[in-house]
Amino acid sequence: MVTAPAMPTVARVSPDVTGLDKEFDYVVPAGLDVAVGTKVRVPLHGRRVGGWVVALDPPDAVAGERLRELVAVTSLGPAPELVDLARWAAERWAATRLRPFLVAASPPTRVTALPPTLRTGRVPAPVHEDAAALLAAGGGMLRLPPSADVGPVLLAAAARGPVLVVVPAVERARLEAARLRRAGLSVAVVPGDWALAAGGVDVVIGARAAAWAPCPDVAAIVVVDEHDEALQEERSPTWHARDVAAERARRAGVPLLLVSPCPTVCGLHVVGDRLRRPAIDDERAGWPLVEVVDRSRDEPWKTSLVTSALITHLRDHARTVVCVHNTPGRARILACRSCRTLARCAVCEAAVALTDDETLSCRRCGAGRPVVCLHCGAGAFANLRPGVTRLREELEAAAGRPVLAVTGPDPAPPRPAGVYVGTEAVLHRVPRADVVAFLDLDAELLAPRYRAAEQAMALLVRGARLVGPRTAGGRLLVQTFLPHHEVVRAALLADPGRLVAPERERRRALGLPPYAALAAISGSGSDEVAAALRHVAGVQVGGGQGSYTVRAADWLTLGRAIRAVPRPRGSRLRVEVDPPRR
Repeated sequence: MVTAPAMPTVARVSPDVTGLDKEFDYVVPAGLDVAVGTKVRVPLHGRRVGGWVVALDPPDAVAGERLRELVAVTSLGPAPELVDLARWAAERWAATRLRPFLVAASPPTRVTALPPTLRTGRVPAPVHEDAAALLAAGGGMLRLPPSADVGPVLLAAAARGPVLVVVPAVERARLEAARLRRAGLSVAVVPGDWALAAGGVDVVIGARAAAWAPCPDVAAIVVVDEHDEALQEERSPTWHARDVAAERARRAGVPLLLVSPCPTVCGLHVVGDRLRRPAIDDERAGWPLVEVVDRSRDEPWKTSLVTSALITHLRDHARTVVCVHNTPGRARILACRSCRTLARCAVCEAAVALTDDETLSCRRCGAGRPVVCLHCGAGAFANLRPGVTRLREELEAAAGRPVLAVTGPDPAPPRPAGVYVGTEAVLHRVPRADVVAFLDLDAELLAPRYRAAEQAMALLVRGARLVGPRTAGGRLLVQTFLPHHEVVRAALLADPGRLVAPERERRRALGLPPYAALAAISGSGSDEVAAALRHVAGVQVGGGQGSYTVRAADWLTLGRAIRAVPRPRGSRLRVEVDPPRR
C-alpha cells in the first residue's frame, strides 16, 4: 500500500512592513520549526522581509503548490494567546493591521531559546491587606494617596503567583523592580528582559508595552496609576494599556488590580466599580496641604497670575517653589470685566474662546453664542493667559531671586534654582519641591476635552508627589476662579472620589466614554470615510472639513464599523479611538 505524501504545513504571515495591511500564506519547509507568534523571514515582492506567523494551516489557505517557502526563523515571538489578543485589539482600536500590537509583544532583539525558569515560589511579606482582599475577590480598584508606597501592593499580587505589572514609565519600573528583588523575588523588566520574562519569573514589570509582555501562567495583573495618560499610545492605533490588561486578565481568568490616587470613570467601569480606599485620616495624611486662592476676590480686578499668596512663598528663600502654567495648546481663558465670571459654554461648561467673527465658541461641543456674559449680560472680557516667558519675568521681580523657565520634553533635570516656572513638564523634570503652585488651574478645568477634569486632577496628584505629604511640609497652591469646582474641592479635602459622581453624570448626558464609544478621524481621505460611516447603522458622525467625531454604543461596534469602510487610495487617515486629547 502506497502512503500519500504528507501535506506541507502552511503558515500565514503578517509582514513587518509599515503600511501593509495584508497577510500572506507560505509553505513551511521540512525541518523548520515554527509556531503561532514565531518571527520569520519571507520573500515578498522581490525582497526578503520579517514577519510573524499568525496562523498555521488556516482553513482558507491557498493551495500549497502555489505558495513560496518561508526563508528562515529569526526569533521567538509572542505566544499564541497574545496573537489572539492582538486580533481583538485591532478591532477594539479600529486598526487595519496587527503589526503595531505584534511589535509591542515581541522581543527587541533576537531570541532563539529561553533561559530556565527563575521562579522562586517565595511568598513575600508584608503585603497590602486591601490589595490582597481585592485580588481574592476577583480584582478591582485600589485608591491610595499620592505619597503611598505601592511596594506592598505588588507583593500582595506576587503572593498569588507570577504577576504582570504595568506602570506609566520605564524609570518607575526599574525602581520597583529593584525593590522587589530586594524582597527576594525574581523580576524581569521588559522589554530588555523579554527572554527572562518568557522563561518564567515571579514578576514581569514594565511601562505601557508591558501589557503585551510574556508572563507564563500569570496569576494576576496589576496596573499602577491607571489615571496616567502615559498608559495610552499617542500614535494610531491609540490603544490603552489598562484596557489591554483588562481583556488579557479576562481571557486568562485572573484578577485585575488597578491602582490610582484618583481613579478615572473609565477605570472604575472596567472593574465594575469595585473600589477600596484607605481610612479617611490615612488618606488625608498622604496628601499635602492644599491652599486655594480664589482669584474672583482679587481687589482691584487684575489679570496678573502673581497673587499675594504666591508672593509669600516666592520670597521665602528657604523654599523651592515650582510654578505650573500650561500655556501651550490650551484654550484661552476669558473673564467678564464687570462681574469677573469666567466665560463658559452654556451647554457643557467648558471654556469658550473669542473667534475671528467676534463670537464665543466652545471647542469641546461646538456650541457658539454672542459675546455676552451669561451671568450679568456685559460684553467686555479680559484675557487671562500670559505666556511662560512673561511669567518668568514677573515671578523673578516678585521673588527677588532667579527664576528658571522649564519647558519642552528634555528628560534631563534642569540646573538647580530656587524657583521654577513652566508647563506640566516641570513636574517631571524637577526632582523635589516644597511648594507647587498651579497658577491657572482653570485652563485645565475648562479645557475643551471631555477628560479635562480627570486630567486636572492628575496634575494635582503629580504636584502632590513632588512635594510629599503634609507631615513633611508639602504644600500645593491652587489659583482659580472656580474654588467650588469638584476637582478643587476633591484636592482640598483629600478625597478624589468627589469627582466621580459629577463626572459620570456629565458623560452619561453627553454620550461620552465609558457610556458610549468615541473616535476622532482626520487627515486626507477622512471626508470619504466619514461619508461612508454615515450610512452604517448604529454609528453617528459629527464634524466636517477633514476632522470628524464618530460615536457608537460600544467599542467593538465602533471599531468594526471603521475597519469595514474602504479607505481611499493614497489616503493618510488618522484614526484615534478614545482620543487622548479630545
